[in-house]
Amino acid sequence: MKPLRPWAVGLVVLLAGLVGLAGNLAAQRASAPTPVLPQSAFASIAAISLLTLVLGIRVLRWRNGKRKHMLDPIFAARTLVLAHACTYAGALLLGWHAGVIADQVALLATRAGNPVVLQALGMMAGGVAMVTIGFIVERFCRIPPEEGDDGEDSPGMRRRPGRAPDAEGGLA
Repeated sequence: MKPLRPWAVGLVVLLAGLVGLAGNLAAQRASAPTPVLPQSAFASIAAISLLTLVLGIRVLRWRNGKRKHMLDPIFAARTLVLAHACTYAGALLLGWHAGVIADQVALLATRAGNPVVLQALGMMAGGVAMVTIGFIVERFCRIPPEEGDDGEDSPGMRRRPGRAPDAEGGLA
């Protein structure tokens, strides 16, 4: 599985922000309520983030040597997929609610202490937490190099042109 790319996550945040801005404008024109997740979503965000972190710590502990038994590779792969999903879900939350707040900036002076804006700020914080936990758990799931793997002669590694191995097998 390919590692997360920060630019791709940033692009998701940006696109979700534009969609959130457009959604809030459409809601205002239709006299609908501001499209912000309810406060009960905080429990879901916390549960998903905590579960991802706990599973990631299990993989990290096994990787760092606390090996009572062999770790199921499917478990580790599922943990990695969960970390990626957590990151992208957090990016969507962050972007959407940032777009909603961007549209509400002009109204902040007249609506000081607006519960919708505070709720959107809280959802943005939850999105940042999910993205952060996703990146951290992805690091937990990385396999360290095996002993003796220097990366110089390993398959898939490219040598610089014009350099050949010397008599001991190293690069000259």
